[in-house]
Amino acid sequence: MMKIALVHDWFTTYAGSEKVVEQMLCVFPQADLFGVVDFLPRDSRAFLLDKPVKTSFLQNFPFISSKNYRQFLPFMPLAVEQFDLSAYDVIISSCHAVSKGVITGPDQLHISYVNSPMRYAWDMQEAYLKTARQGALKDTLARLLLHYIRNWDFVAAYRPDILIANSSFIKKRIQKVYRRESSVLHPPVDTDYFTPDGAREDFYFTASRFVPYKRIDLIAQAFRGLPHKKLIIIGDGPELPRIKPFLGENVIWLGYQPGDVLRDHLRRCKAFIFAAREDFGILPLEAQACGAPVIAFGEGGARDTVCGPGSVNPTGIFFHHQTIADLQAAVLEFEAMAPAIQPEHCRANAERFSNQRFREEFANFVNAAWQEFQQS
Repeated sequence: MMKIALVHDWFTTYAGSEKVVEQMLCVFPQADLFGVVDFLPRDSRAFLLDKPVKTSFLQNFPFISSKNYRQFLPFMPLAVEQFDLSAYDVIISSCHAVSKGVITGPDQLHISYVNSPMRYAWDMQEAYLKTARQGALKDTLARLLLHYIRNWDFVAAYRPDILIANSSFIKKRIQKVYRRESSVLHPPVDTDYFTPDGAREDFYFTASRFVPYKRIDLIAQAFRGLPHKKLIIIGDGPELPRIKPFLGENVIWLGYQPGDVLRDHLRRCKAFIFAAREDFGILPLEAQACGAPVIAFGEGGARDTVCGPGSVNPTGIFFHHQTIADLQAAVLEFEAMAPAIQPEHCRANAERFSNQRFREEFANFVNAAWQEFQQS
């Protein structure tokens, strides 16, 4: 049996990349876990099979916590390079930051599942710096730091033997940023939990963390200009002050809500609205798993997950510019073609991305790669 180390950037929450780790552990439950820090609450560790996480020296750094660990990014390249993985045959890194930078030997196979190259260090640097709204001195220091991170990240991307991209969009970003080839293996979607139930109602729905690139402000503004269309929003985050002015009688914000409330709205909404240029985007698939059509920005991972009007069995439509007018036009276009989008087609499309499918494809990929590696 292969001795496997599974290295994740950090364990602080249960979100998209952690759901990938969860399914990786279902395939290889014998794997040992590593992360630069681990701040998961005790009651939120079931997805890790209650396994311990081997952390770096950052775990015991003065003043580091679950709220500010990202501020210690300058130390993370050094931290991840200190893991002793010499006892393992196969190293699997689940990476959106630094985990692909672990150091391995020539007799070890390193497979890195790349959720995304570091957006803030590469093509989205300017967007992140504008959001930070720092003074001139801090802005300059931030740019110097990101220059250092970018140089390290490029070198680190050549340490894995094999790269896996989570979408066609990320495959292109890996080629652009790292000049490396990768295979595409889409993340898992829990189609056992997200299921249809009940009839559609006359409201649109969106949900997300309120951060700039998710463009919840755009969605709220667009519906504020469509007073006869109702929008319900679930989520919270630092962009809330920018979104609040657009709330009103037809744009309703529910704040953060637990998973069962999210699922209930996905089951009942007329359509799910997705305005982000996302690496992959789990929520549009969770919506389709509940039978809901999707109105999505036509770039990024949504191109892999939503079947547009030209498809045999469409599951949604795209808008092609992140503008109020384009989104409003897409809503009206959707209402004109809504009868052509059937809930069973949405569900069938989501099932192509199920947990079971991911486990089978990932197991086959790793086992084949290990056999080939042994023979080389």
